[in-house]
Amino acid sequence: MLEELLHLDQELFIYLNGLGNSSWDNFWQFISNKYSALPIYLFLLILTYRKFGLKKTIVVIVSVAILITISDQLSNLFKYGTTRLRPCHDPTISSVVRLVKSYCGGQYGYFSAHASNSFALAIFFGILLKSEFKNISLLLLIWAALVAYSRIYIGVHFPLDILTGAIIGSLLGWLFAKLYIFVIRKFSL
Repeated sequence: MLEELLHLDQELFIYLNGLGNSSWDNFWQFISNKYSALPIYLFLLILTYRKFGLKKTIVVIVSVAILITISDQLSNLFKYGTTRLRPCHDPTISSVVRLVKSYCGGQYGYFSAHASNSFALAIFFGILLKSEFKNISLLLLIWAALVAYSRIYIGVHFPLDILTGAIIGSLLGWLFAKLYIFVIRKFSL
């Protein structure tokens, strides 16, 4: 059963990765680059400050720092715990992987920290800002999905790596949003 699932995951990866072409490579590399989201983070910081003020924004910044640290380290724990090779390191398919960038990443890829982090932030800020900014959740989820897909496009993650990262990141984002709301109410900030 697990072998069949992993085989289907490989086939889906080969299909999705194979859809790429050189005219889109720069776009997807840009989306995949963690620094390309800096304008989004700045925008979220401004919206957060407008809604919550300075004290609560500081709590949001601390919450986000802890959230990303946990999401990132949990991904590393899984990567080294499961030791599932990235597509570009997997000898059974590496010859057909369309690797867009020169560097493949670490040897192991389950699960994607990019997917986990982007979905964690999307859900966290989507919950906190939804009452003031109606479409923010949808826009953030689209951004997170683009980041997640970019990892398949550039050849460094299987779809299950992405799906697992998206689920774990979403759960962490939801949990941290609820914890933030609890802390703000508990300490009357």
